Amino acid sequence: MRINDVINAKGHTVVTARTDQTVERLIELLAGHRIGAVIVTDDGESVAGIAGERDVVRALAERGVAALAAPIGEIMDTHVHTCVPDDDLATVAGIMTEYRSRHMPVVKDDRFIAIVSVGDIVKGRIEQLQTEQEYLLHYVQGE
Repeated sequence: MRINDVINAKGHTVVTARTDQTVERLIELLAGHRIGAVIVTDDGESVAGIAGERDVVRALAERGVAALAAPIGEIMDTHVHTCVPDDDLATVAGIMTEYRSRHMPVVKDDRFIAIVSVGDIVKGRIEQLQTEQEYLLHYVQGE
């Protein structure tokens, strides 16, 4: 199974924010869309960073309530690992585990086209394993 299969199942909707928007706006986006992270982009095409719940918690711990007025660009993670639509789910799962990232932008031709979460990857892997199990069962039963 490939990342493209996951994207086709979940959709291409990507919630984004700009580096100059506030952390308060980031919280509104996360809560309003019931998501854990957004891609941060100023041009609507390239990934400047990723900002999520962990970043908000760290900022609040370090700055207190003043963090809410800070720009997202000050708290976002700029060391973003990306994948491409043709990447294998197991490979992406390994990268996400190694770097402890819960969200990964999907890029094509240097533009982000989607974002996948660790939940999306796990769901895809479970579906993949179930399909393989069904295939093997049919094979063993001679169907």
